[in-house]
Amino acid sequence: MAIFELEPMKHHVLICNGGTCMRHEGEEVTQAIRDEIREQNAEAYIHTTRTRCNGRCHDAAVVIVYPHGDWYGQMTPAAGIQLVQKLVAGEKLKPHLFHTTNYKQEHV
Repeated sequence: MAIFELEPMKHHVLICNGGTCMRHEGEEVTQAIRDEIREQNAEAYIHTTRTRCNGRCHDAAVVIVYPHGDWYGQMTPAAGIQLVQKLVAGEKLKPHLFHTTNYKQEHV
């Protein structure tokens, strides 16, 4: 899934596809998130990237959303769908949120 226009992008969703996350439905979470992004017609402003291990195996499956640096754990395909719906609505998926970095984007 290539992204050509960065200007409209609001969220970058990093989906752990490391070994432990893959044993905890990581592939299914990845596909559910990507399918829901298409369903919501949100491809222009929500981009996904598969990652390797993010180092939080006890929270598998892990999804990280930037620019806010929100870390979500124990994700399931159903939670992935809810996450995309919350992102579209400008909200957070609080039951699965275990850390936020509150990253502030500075314009350069």
